[in-house]
Amino acid sequence: MDRLLIVSNRLPVKVIKKKDGMQFVQSIGGLATGVGSFYKSWDSLWIGWPGITIEKIDKERRRVEEVLMHENCCPVFLSRQDVENYYHGFCNKTIWPLFHYFTQYAVYDRSLWKSYRKVNETFSETITKFAKPNDIIWIHDYHLMLLPRLIRQKLPDIKIGFFLHIPFPSFEVFRLLPWRKEIIEGLLGADLIGFHTYEYVRNFLDSVRRLMGYECSFGQIHTGNRVLKADAFPMGIDHTKFANASNNPQVKKEISKIRKKIGKRKIILSIDRLDYTKGILQRLESFDLFLEKNPEYRGNVVFVLVTAPSRIKVSHYVTLKKRVDELVGRINGKYGTIDWMPVWYLYRSLPFPMLSAFYVAADVALITPLRDGMNLIAKEFITTKVNGRGVLVISEMAGAAKELGEAIIVNPNNKEEVANGLKEALSMPEQEQIERNITMQKRLKRYNVTRWAKDFMDSLSSIKKLQNELSARKLTYEVKRDMINDYIRSKKRLFLLDYDGTLVPFAEKPTKAKPDNALLEILKKLSIAPENEVVIISGRDRHTLEKWFGSLNIGLIAEHGIWIKDGKSWDIVEPLRNDWKDKIKPFLELYTDRTPGSFIEEKEFSIVWHYRRADPELANVRANELKDALLSLTANLNLGVLEGNKVIEIKSTGINKGRAALRWVHKKKWDFIFAIGDDWTDEDVFSMLPEHAYSVKVKLKPSQAKFNIPCLEDVRLLLKELAWLSENRPSSRKVSC
Repeated sequence: MDRLLIVSNRLPVKVIKKKDGMQFVQSIGGLATGVGSFYKSWDSLWIGWPGITIEKIDKERRRVEEVLMHENCCPVFLSRQDVENYYHGFCNKTIWPLFHYFTQYAVYDRSLWKSYRKVNETFSETITKFAKPNDIIWIHDYHLMLLPRLIRQKLPDIKIGFFLHIPFPSFEVFRLLPWRKEIIEGLLGADLIGFHTYEYVRNFLDSVRRLMGYECSFGQIHTGNRVLKADAFPMGIDHTKFANASNNPQVKKEISKIRKKIGKRKIILSIDRLDYTKGILQRLESFDLFLEKNPEYRGNVVFVLVTAPSRIKVSHYVTLKKRVDELVGRINGKYGTIDWMPVWYLYRSLPFPMLSAFYVAADVALITPLRDGMNLIAKEFITTKVNGRGVLVISEMAGAAKELGEAIIVNPNNKEEVANGLKEALSMPEQEQIERNITMQKRLKRYNVTRWAKDFMDSLSSIKKLQNELSARKLTYEVKRDMINDYIRSKKRLFLLDYDGTLVPFAEKPTKAKPDNALLEILKKLSIAPENEVVIISGRDRHTLEKWFGSLNIGLIAEHGIWIKDGKSWDIVEPLRNDWKDKIKPFLELYTDRTPGSFIEEKEFSIVWHYRRADPELANVRANELKDALLSLTANLNLGVLEGNKVIEIKSTGINKGRAALRWVHKKKWDFIFAIGDDWTDEDVFSMLPEHAYSVKVKLKPSQAKFNIPCLEDVRLLLKELAWLSENRPSSRKVSC
């Protein structure tokens, strides 16, 4: 098994400086608890900040490093200013509120951004010192979103996974961030990017399309020179630990204390960090409404509110703490009696025995965040219910709600709905509680934290395997050398060259992307050699191709194979009708009106709907709608619907680039054939070539072509070199590049 480097902002072990020396305690938090439960079973090293600033370590740095290394932990030391500006600053004043949709709290300060970037670079320096070629680097959470790209720049072939434990917001929210593009570029340095739910995956892919313009299909992102993947992996828990909690003697002791204090009253449990995203104020207000509407429960229920201190240096949290204190006091003052206090308020973190005891003893868990990446507390509560009794009321805004559909799911902003949910939970028949919980427990047992990690690692290996397969087909130095030697030895050579996206970049308007002088010179030199025959294959109309290339001694194929020029005149592949356009064009005009930025290009025997300039999300929806509609509309018209790069073209069936290219392939007995293209319309050409042909796909994408070439610049360089060889006509001896 390859070594695993886990990277996160905090180590699972926290260093605290006391008067009598350094103390090492376990960190709290979902990541440390979840990943910490299995990482030691791997050959692993955890890299992160130990929770103490470098100024406080003084001469004890070596001892801290030794103790942490004994725990398979490698510290990244940060200064007090780094922690203040990076962690308390950019992470918790910018990313945290923005990604949780609290845009009014987000601070956009360039100095905080610079600190965030600096700390990510510090992490990168530490990781690259320890990383080995076969290591797996697994980076966690929003504190380190620049890190994948920084590592990729230094270790281009290493396996990198990234997991975001908080929501990824919709593009309309994410676009508010001034450094949105840098964040996306940082994340795209990973091979696999994981999220808790598909909603977050969809939001991320939407931002990638809109900001970077990259193609995304089935979660795969094609950046041109790399392919990577984004997918959903709902994090699990240490199932065995919580399922067996009720058998723990310490837990049993704590349960007895709770029951002795509360008696036969029903327990509603709420456990969270003190955070404005958790909806604690709304939860208390909903409980207030519940008691107001259901007086029969007064004196018969206790609301246990546990809030762990969090980010006490951030002003919004100080204000929240004050408001929670006041609201708890108001509810207790409004409904409380001498022998009954409605709200038990515990402002502290609970050790495992006490936490589990509350889980086991509680009749209802009320987990209603306003926005939450996952929420493992909900899963832990359900898992402890070995007798099956207990009801979970959970917010639809929590990632865990997607897996816990048998719970009572509520809108946390709807106080009446939450209050009604509480009543339903408290009055639910025991048999129904058991049936619901057993279903959820089976699911949580199957997909525990170990399975979650394994699924992520398996998916990371799969995408790396795909990358290696595509990389193996790269036009390498050795392949290029063989190609040039074959080229020099050959006497009859055929070049089949796609135009848009291969020889020139795609342009937003069809009238753009006119060939530059450098390209025309390359084509002229290639075609002037008597051994060579050059053919440009394009989806453009014949008049445009004639205007651009008519002066050159080359063959032309227009409109994806409808028109052919092999000599001085243009020929049509077969007699075609175009009266069908009168039926199709109004339909396309309707979609153009409904999709701002799209437009229609009409050719002699085809019509093209372009949507490159349209809003990507809307364009994808409209394109899918249009394809479905056109397939039924053209069923009896002998027409085909051809999808290209941000275009949909309608033309006669049976007409394609491959069929047109066959005219040249069968023309002579070629001893050298070179074909190149960039999208799936070129696959028809690749599929009909003889075995000895060199077929090349531009960018790293799956293809029937034998080889891949990363970018247009490399295409130009290769053709320029072959053109030079044509012009200088070297001897038939072998050459090395």
